[in-house]
Amino acid sequence: MVRLRYPLDAATIRKTKKSVGKVIQNGGDVLGFPQCLPKSGQIRERRMQKARNVARSDRPLGRHVLFASDELDEARDKVAAVFCPHRLETIGRGARISARHHHLPGERLSLNYIEYGAKTLIAPGQLESFYLVQIPLRGGAAIANGTQRYASDPNRAAVLNPHQETTMIWEEGTGQILVQIDRKALMAHLGAQLSRVPDRSLGFDGPIDTQTGAGSAFCQLVRFLVSEADQGRSALGSGIMARQMETTLMAGLLEACSHDYVTEFGRARFAPRPRHLRLAEGFIEAHLTDPITVEDIADAAGLSVRGLQMAFRAYRDTTPLGFWRDLRLLRAHQSFMAQEGSVTDVALKWGFTHFGRFSAMYRQKFGFSPRDALRSSRGAHFQD
Repeated sequence: MVRLRYPLDAATIRKTKKSVGKVIQNGGDVLGFPQCLPKSGQIRERRMQKARNVARSDRPLGRHVLFASDELDEARDKVAAVFCPHRLETIGRGARISARHHHLPGERLSLNYIEYGAKTLIAPGQLESFYLVQIPLRGGAAIANGTQRYASDPNRAAVLNPHQETTMIWEEGTGQILVQIDRKALMAHLGAQLSRVPDRSLGFDGPIDTQTGAGSAFCQLVRFLVSEADQGRSALGSGIMARQMETTLMAGLLEACSHDYVTEFGRARFAPRPRHLRLAEGFIEAHLTDPITVEDIADAAGLSVRGLQMAFRAYRDTTPLGFWRDLRLLRAHQSFMAQEGSVTDVALKWGFTHFGRFSAMYRQKFGFSPRDALRSSRGAHFQD
């Protein structure tokens, strides 16, 4: 029979640093006690895990918790690791930051949920490498981005330009979904829509109307992606569908918010075309990879060669064969963004057989080489 040597005081247990079971064993028999008492660190970790589990049920992107903390320095450092170094301070005596950040990375953008329990000053200066859309779910913020000054709330989302100084004050208890978009990727997308390399930084004029029109459509798409992620069906990551979804978000942002390319952007997409020009462009698009001549295009459009050239010069500021070349370069660019093969594969697919000439024309049009475009499409900036 095992005799119990009771009671063991806490001092004895701490002194021996052995498990409870080993301290009270007799004759090699160990009673059915836990092998060790839980340490304070283990108790703390269990409480944190319980808090994380609760968070998954009631906050956006709850499956992608980056951190939850009441420590101001920890919150600043962990948010900075995803975005950029910044000043972060609470406003009000004794205010607790009660910060939370959920993060879902993609290839060219990321989805985030950030919450601050206290009224908070945030001053990152220039974001430099990314655009940031902030969609308040509750609360709001005072925004200063460059010369722009406005308030954001659930009806108005903020867009922060990376080349302008930013300072914000988030109201107490504010929670926002943030869309972080790589600056180079968005500029490349804009260039593809304009069929030329943008000659200046893209600057948005916030805020976005989240309740009507294209702004509402953009924000609904963002919320849909967040909802899918909460159900374990993330639409971001790798693969053709994920890249297409990122492209759709970038296109949606250009539609949703006024910017300094909006006039040219609209003209490039919606300029009315004479019937003969429509026929010519339709013929070119149907024969992108064929060795067509200007006479072939003129015949298809029912124009003389001179008349065809004048139409393209008046409405497209280029020549018919220049339009054909630029359209093939644009398709090649889109193939790189979709990672549809190597540089050689894409060049051959769109009818470019002289690789050195293709690389030079591509660089002239988009501002970087085909190899750089393919590397950028793999999204090194937004991988964990």
